[in-house]
Amino acid sequence: MIMNDVAESRLLLGSGPRSLLDLVARDPRAALTVGVSGPGGHGKTALLAEVARLHQRAGVTVRTSAPEPGETVDPDALVLVDDAHLLDDDRLGALLRLVAGRRHRLVVAYRPWPRSAAITELADVLRRDGQAVLLGPFSREQTAAHLASMPELGRRDDLVDFVHTQTAGVPRDVERLARGLAGADTPGEPPRSVLLEFGPDLDAQPTAVRRLLLAVAAGVPLPVSMLGALLDQEPEAVDGLIATTRAAGLIGADGRLAPIVRRVVTTLSPATDRTAVWRRLTELQLARGGAVLPLVRSLRAVGALADCPATTLTAAATEALADEPAFAADLFAAATAAGAPASAQQALATALAGNLDEALRLADRLLATAAPTDRAEAAVVAATALAHRGHVGRSVELYRWSGSASSVAFATVGGLAGGDLSAAATAPADDPAGEPPTLQASAARLMADGVRDSVTGPPTAALSALVQAAALLEPDGRAALLPDSPAALAALTAVHCGELEIAERVLHRALAAGVGGPLMTRRHRLLQAWILMVRGQTAAAADRLAAATVDGRPLESRDLLFAAALRMGIARRNSDLGALKNGWGQALEAVVRHPVDLFTLLPLGELAIAGARLGDLARLEPYLREGRSLLNRLDDPPLWSVPLHWSGLHAAILTDEPAVADDHVAALLAAADHSRYAAVVAAAGESWVEVLRGAVDPVRVEAAARGLHDTGLWWDGARLAGQAAIRTADRRAMTTLLECARALQGRPAGADAGQRPTGGESTALVADAIAGPAQPGLSDREYEVAELVLAGLTYREIGDRLFISAKTVEHHVARMRHRLNCANRAELLALLRTVVADRANSTAGQPWPRRSTR
Repeated sequence: MIMNDVAESRLLLGSGPRSLLDLVARDPRAALTVGVSGPGGHGKTALLAEVARLHQRAGVTVRTSAPEPGETVDPDALVLVDDAHLLDDDRLGALLRLVAGRRHRLVVAYRPWPRSAAITELADVLRRDGQAVLLGPFSREQTAAHLASMPELGRRDDLVDFVHTQTAGVPRDVERLARGLAGADTPGEPPRSVLLEFGPDLDAQPTAVRRLLLAVAAGVPLPVSMLGALLDQEPEAVDGLIATTRAAGLIGADGRLAPIVRRVVTTLSPATDRTAVWRRLTELQLARGGAVLPLVRSLRAVGALADCPATTLTAAATEALADEPAFAADLFAAATAAGAPASAQQALATALAGNLDEALRLADRLLATAAPTDRAEAAVVAATALAHRGHVGRSVELYRWSGSASSVAFATVGGLAGGDLSAAATAPADDPAGEPPTLQASAARLMADGVRDSVTGPPTAALSALVQAAALLEPDGRAALLPDSPAALAALTAVHCGELEIAERVLHRALAAGVGGPLMTRRHRLLQAWILMVRGQTAAAADRLAAATVDGRPLESRDLLFAAALRMGIARRNSDLGALKNGWGQALEAVVRHPVDLFTLLPLGELAIAGARLGDLARLEPYLREGRSLLNRLDDPPLWSVPLHWSGLHAAILTDEPAVADDHVAALLAAADHSRYAAVVAAAGESWVEVLRGAVDPVRVEAAARGLHDTGLWWDGARLAGQAAIRTADRRAMTTLLECARALQGRPAGADAGQRPTGGESTALVADAIAGPAQPGLSDREYEVAELVLAGLTYREIGDRLFISAKTVEHHVARMRHRLNCANRAELLALLRTVVADRANSTAGQPWPRRSTR
């Protein structure tokens, strides 16, 4: 019997069977008429075996077979009949007469199917005149209790969910899997030895049932009409097959296979049968317009994808395109291998997956050989890939050639990104060649409007258009192939406007919606990291940068440039000179690989500051000139030029070039009326150079620092206040400004001004504040002492080296700690490391001269 192994196990029973056993245990000779019903594998045989044991222990004779018609049955014996659904009508009639006579004790077990008239009548009489026991699957608690009763499993809680999920609680399957897992490590899938135990159950089923199981194992909804066509059966016969399979305990009441049964069916069925059923299913599903992707996925899992028709593969690839572009690209390639002509959809899927090399190869081939429609779509793929790699001119040419409204809009974006102001006058036609106004077409148009406004209009209009464009793609933008996403451009624009919270939200929504597929995911995550970096949240920025590159795929040139600038920017804000030096070569390579365009001025400016910090700015100067030339061709749009001047100011400060710094401040002041952000950085820039000239107005500095903070430049605001603090001779002003710097560090706009960061944050903040060409807060002797303290010498050893007493060294250290307002020695040492490093890399030690009158 199928359940003999379970009968010998520690089978746990539900309340119905337990009540029956309790009744028998109390009085084994009492009247007993019971019908036990349940699918195969649910414990009928085990229950009957326990009833027999209790009676035999009390000396009652147990008969385990149904009587023949006319046979006399001992009224003192217990009659146990298993699998009564398999008996013929004569024997079922004999059992019915025993029940009607009310003189015999009788327990009859049967499956719910097949359901002949005789078994139906017997079940009804048993239920009416006696007790009905219905057996079902284990609950999770019953599965846990059963596993706990097996000493060989050692009370492993990790197995309960695995076993219960795999078996759906079917007692037979719980027992088999639990026994097979004894002594095993945490399972990933059922052992093959367990799967083989199901072989006899599968072999015992009719061919039609095995084909039905294969169809259900494919994992798609199966209406009766479709099953009828697959199995060549009428609907009534299909219903009977389903009932037979359910009665065997192979399909659950919900019509699904438990995971272990699905694995058994796919693994143990002959490969020819499996492939034939699934292939026929794909044909039927395709004919009725249903989804074929789950079927094709099943075929792929068993290595039978090559047996699929090209039409089925193409349909499945189209279904997978939005959510799994890499899988879709593989399916399109398989369709081509199966005889379908090469299509632009394969190039599209490949590009969305982020494999731009292959996408360009496919698109280039289609441009030369495909039909006109595919050629236009291939041009879009090639144009998009080239845009990601910085080849703006060629990208714009291909977009214009393809001719759709979206392509014309993208050409406008690309033209402006490359510094072509005439592109601002180009607008897509309202309805080129009857093209429908889809969400993507509308988003592309708004995207072009937003970039145009960022160059020629007010920043609020640009930001509004780009945010709206991003919102249009959120419902259905996973398969949108984009040269850049409206969310990314909205975030860049928001950063340039000082609206970092808007930038964060639009990027978060784009990532949640998967806009642009994997191709754009990195772009969005890198920009999230950028926002964290400019706020000074360097640890979070580094984590987000790592998340953007965790998959190990090579970065495209634009993403590579942003990633390199992020690494350098994080290192600079952490005062990590070693990381700056180590990353500089890769940063320069990234600049060389990606031509300068409007949307990469932000990382270029950050790298300019890093280059100045390392004394190697000259190597970036050709690219900075190209950036300035690009802006000049666009009539110096303030939204894009202001951040570059802000970066240029800080580079000039680090290279000790007052005149260059003055030029950048003048440019910032000239653009101050353009936006609130421009006004804030202009005021901050002017205040900064005055601080470096020794003119520290604490009120003005604090106002400028808080303005920077309120526009999202938290780190810069804190640094301005910190630099002013160490350059003023007024101790009260120094204390006020240091408190301001500490309050601004990492504090969101509008937070409690009295909130102070931790000691470690304060240390990093003031260390960053000291960075610059001159630190007049320490004397030359104090610098000498600081260097030797950092070298690990004792006060006595330092005194011997400098020919002063150890007590004098101690006084120098105490004075430095007081002057730098350090709470403890650890904070002092952290500050001194930066002070000494900055002095070693600085070309000047005196305040800047006053600004000349021009």
